[in-house]
Amino acid sequence: MQLANRTVFIAGGTSGIGLGLARRLADLGSTVVVGGRSPERVTDLEAVRIDVTDPASVAEARDAVLAAHPELDLLVTMSGVMLMEDLRDPAHFAAAEQTIDVNLLGTIRVIDAFTPHLLARGSGDIVTVSSGIAFLPFPLMASYAASKAGVHAYSEALRAQLAGAGVGVTELVPPAVATAGQENVNPAALPLDGFLDEVLGLLGQQPTPNEIVVEKALEHRWAERDGTYAELVARRSQSLASLPGR
Repeated sequence: MQLANRTVFIAGGTSGIGLGLARRLADLGSTVVVGGRSPERVTDLEAVRIDVTDPASVAEARDAVLAAHPELDLLVTMSGVMLMEDLRDPAHFAAAEQTIDVNLLGTIRVIDAFTPHLLARGSGDIVTVSSGIAFLPFPLMASYAASKAGVHAYSEALRAQLAGAGVGVTELVPPAVATAGQENVNPAALPLDGFLDEVLGLLGQQPTPNEIVVEKALEHRWAERDGTYAELVARRSQSLASLPGR
């Protein structure tokens, strides 16, 4: 995938991995617009407000971005939330609903908003963002895993449906990445700069891989194939001890 001189919109690009990727693409000479619920936090890039759970907000952001940048040719859907749930307590449903609305339905809303533009151009790229947890669940965050597995399946179907239309679909599969202080919570989290170095190297390959899986995410992506799935899920299940009454 060409990374320089693109015109990019990153939904969920006002913080974390999304903002880091936006700045890297801008450094490569691309025109980058980021979107989020608090666009005022970003002062070094063009930013628009978008709430991916609100169809009207998504449509307004799309219209603003395309009015200013009709040459847009790269869409990245990065918005996501990660919430803990106790599945023994029916009150967890609120967290499940929010997680799926943002992570899965939000991804679909943004893609639906921009796909007609990309198809009319006859060229472009869509980058979706799943997670290593899509392939190796983290039981403490059940709906996060389910939503990201949904993003993976949706990306596969979208790629098949857009085949031959000139619009590529690439899925980014991050491991834990040290953003927003995660390095203090999860010592195993991959430093953001190192993660982005790997991502850009993989994205820049020709042909572009269907999935961008950095080295640290490989054990998650291929755990079932490698016969380590049950062991790794059991290890991750130890975090359930942090729930009340465990």
